[in-house]
Amino acid sequence: MTDTELIKKTAADLAGLIHRREVSAAEVTRAHLDRIAEVDDHVHAFLHVDTEGALAAADQVDEDVANGTPVSPLAGVPLALKDVLTTKGIPTTCGSRTLEGWLPPYDATVTRKLREAGVVVLGKTNMDEFAMGSSTENSAFGPTHNPWDHARIPGGSGGGSSASIAAFEAALAIGTDTGGSIRQPGAVTGTVGVKPTYGGVSRYGLVAFSSSLDQAGPCARTVLDAALLHEVIAGYDPLDSTSIDAPVPAVVAAAREGMNGDLKGVRVGVVKEFGGDGYQPGVLRSFEAAVEQLRALGAEVVEVSCPHFTYALPAYYLIAPSECSSNLARFDAMRYGLRVADDGTHSAEEVMALTREKGFGAEVKRRIILGTYALSSGYYDAYYGSAQKVRTLITRDFDNAFEKVDVLVSPTTPTTAFKIGERVDDPMAMYLSDICSIPSNLAGNAAMSVPSGLSHEDGLPVGLQIMAPALADDRLYRVGAAYEVARDAAAGGSLVHQVPELGRKA
Repeated sequence: MTDTELIKKTAADLAGLIHRREVSAAEVTRAHLDRIAEVDDHVHAFLHVDTEGALAAADQVDEDVANGTPVSPLAGVPLALKDVLTTKGIPTTCGSRTLEGWLPPYDATVTRKLREAGVVVLGKTNMDEFAMGSSTENSAFGPTHNPWDHARIPGGSGGGSSASIAAFEAALAIGTDTGGSIRQPGAVTGTVGVKPTYGGVSRYGLVAFSSSLDQAGPCARTVLDAALLHEVIAGYDPLDSTSIDAPVPAVVAAAREGMNGDLKGVRVGVVKEFGGDGYQPGVLRSFEAAVEQLRALGAEVVEVSCPHFTYALPAYYLIAPSECSSNLARFDAMRYGLRVADDGTHSAEEVMALTREKGFGAEVKRRIILGTYALSSGYYDAYYGSAQKVRTLITRDFDNAFEKVDVLVSPTTPTTAFKIGERVDDPMAMYLSDICSIPSNLAGNAAMSVPSGLSHEDGLPVGLQIMAPALADDRLYRVGAAYEVARDAAAGGSLVHQVPELGRKA
């Protein structure tokens, strides 16, 4: 089997080949490392490639398989890890000069679970600084490019993770989602991205942006692959006070059930508020076609109104910056990370100020200032307090909707991938990229983006967002897998293999 054939296999197929000893984990890992060496100068998905560690992990899987030692369903499969999750002895920068060169002394719980499952961590992926952005242009180390068109963004903040999968540099990836940072990159790169129920995956070792919103989750090229990865990383963690002490939903079983292509009895709600002005025609056409495919699979489709979703964006941009202004206060130049002007002529306060000025980028500074203002005396109730009340109303909208339907659907993003540099000087235009994804973060329920074809205007990927109640993540996978099978059947092949040769515009 050639390297090209190996890197285009699904994670499930790669695991099967490795476990049957038809190919070694080391061969699979080398094929992906060679792919990274071949194309990442153009894509820039990775900030750090751990060649030695990846090959050692692959060798261990091969040894276990040869000895008959039981291995996990994803043992030996290569994965790209967003650089916001700590990795012992491997740089974790969060896309910021503030943490450039920092080697964490411990693994995040997600990292530990991946290692214990024999998943091969190839390295750390590029991201918007401290996960603040929708395009990966805010990385201190330069932007990542969309494999479909190098002139366009791969989404954000986890554009490196989504691009690595779309470019066949990794079979799987981990992202984090604060306001859509798994789903929006998935939509614009033609990959699957899932935000689990808040608390369903441990946040221990996830460098905090907004603690009440951040959630790690799986990125993949198929719904089944995402489900397999979800089961590896999910579960209760006593190290995380927000972790849910409840069984992990049966997401793999649900995905396999969905692959049978039957959605009879499933009630699907189309969110009335997500559409109309500001949405690209090709996105709306793709969404309407996806809804018709769900109906053809036997689902009952109805329109649902969630009136307070229209206030989600302003509420989010008060809550998230407020929490980030508190969380990023730890980067004070005193304990770890960057330190500037510590030459004996400056006070500790001056060193702290100069370090933050040098270490933080413009978007991070913007959000810190906004959040600090919203939390200040005299403004807390008017801004942060009011935003939390709106958050409650949005949660009630979800609760009311889920009394009528099993899942909600909408476009994942209002447009396809925009050009690099197009929105850098227009923060509001950038923020609107997450208008459809933010409500699920505010409410804490589960949501997925699954590719829904290509826009007729520009030939770029479009995403279908599926939303489910908290702890009903399995519904996402059943509906998503059923739709995926129907989509590929209608298109005459898998969307993941339609990405143009790297460097050629779509």
